[in-house]
Amino acid sequence: MFIHIFGFRWKEHATSAEKERAARDIRAFQGQIRGLIDVAVGENLSPRGQGYTFAGLMRFTEKAACDAYAIHPSHLELLEWLVPLIDPVELDFEV
Repeated sequence: MFIHIFGFRWKEHATSAEKERAARDIRAFQGQIRGLIDVAVGENLSPRGQGYTFAGLMRFTEKAACDAYAIHPSHLELLEWLVPLIDPVELDFEV
C-alpha cells in the first residue's frame, strides 16, 4: 500500500467556495483513479499545523497508482485552478 498525505495553506484571496470545491473535487477522485483505495480530506484541527488549515490522505494500492494519479487528467485539471490558491506540502510513504 502507498500513502499520499497533503496539506494546504490557503492564500488570502482563496474564497470559501473555492475551498469547498477543492474538497469536493478531491473526494470525487475516488472511483475515477485506478488503484486509489480511499480519500479523506478536511479542515486541519491540530494546533501544531503551522498554518496548514486543510489536510488530506489518499491510500493507493501501490506507488505506481499514485504516480499515475499525479498525471491523470482529472488531477491536472484540479491543479490548474488550485495551485494559485495554495502553499502545499506533500508526504508519501509505503506501508
